[in-house]
Amino acid sequence: METKANYVLIGAFTIAVTLFLLLFALWAAKYSSERDWQEYRVVFREPVTGLTEGSSVQYNGIAVGTVDDLMLAPDDPRQVIALLRLQANAPVKVDTRAKLSMTSLTGPPIIQLTGGSPGAPTLEPGPDGRPPVIETSASALQNIADTANRLVERLDQVMSEENVARITATLDNIETMTGAIAEQREDMRQILVNARTASEQLTVTMSSANRTLDTVDRELVQNLPRLIEKIDGTLVKLDSAARGADTILNENRAAINSFANDGLSQLGPTLGELRSLIRDLRRISDRLDANPTRYLLGRDAPKEFEP
Repeated sequence: METKANYVLIGAFTIAVTLFLLLFALWAAKYSSERDWQEYRVVFREPVTGLTEGSSVQYNGIAVGTVDDLMLAPDDPRQVIALLRLQANAPVKVDTRAKLSMTSLTGPPIIQLTGGSPGAPTLEPGPDGRPPVIETSASALQNIADTANRLVERLDQVMSEENVARITATLDNIETMTGAIAEQREDMRQILVNARTASEQLTVTMSSANRTLDTVDRELVQNLPRLIEKIDGTLVKLDSAARGADTILNENRAAINSFANDGLSQLGPTLGELRSLIRDLRRISDRLDANPTRYLLGRDAPKEFEP
């Protein structure tokens, strides 16, 4: 009995020690795991289709963690809260931004972290101990979706009933115009022929004008020295004449002043007497034309005898 009792005690002690060591190992692993990982939250304001628990989280293309949980925001179901489990040494800063991204055309979406300038402080948990929130930026998928929505809205506006009617009317007018042009095909051909002929004649005229201008330019260049000499001589003569006139004026300045003062004052009465003389001469001329005999002899002219 004593031998069997010793075996039972030894076995129970061994099992107890093994369980203790196993629990200690689990606790140590959990403690180490909690020290090596940090939790963050991301609030998305767009659909996260394809994102699941366990999806990769990358920082500038390098995997730094996974998505631990996904849930709708309790106060706003339009928002999605993603709980991230990142490496503790991941440089998550206050200006780090999270967005949905695609690793390939057919691959599942991931969360891509970008930004994080060197001088920015590290993102720390809040005073309540809850995981810190990483701000989000619009993803390329969201930008594409927004752009597509705007394009569809504009396309709907462009393809309204009124615009469709206008486009139809424009097409009808174009068809009518092309039909009229087709009917006037011969006239159009003749117009094109005339235009080509006019263009050829214009080319010939321009060539002739260019040759004429070249000839004029050459003659002008050849005659330019003689013209300049003649102009210089004329200017010299004009200068000499101006100096002579200036000399004459200086020499006769006293006579000119006397004429301006005395002669011009007598010119008025002289012109008045001359005007009276001209009036008397006109009166005498009129009397001579009317009856010269009576004016000269003082009697009427003798009448001719009529038998």
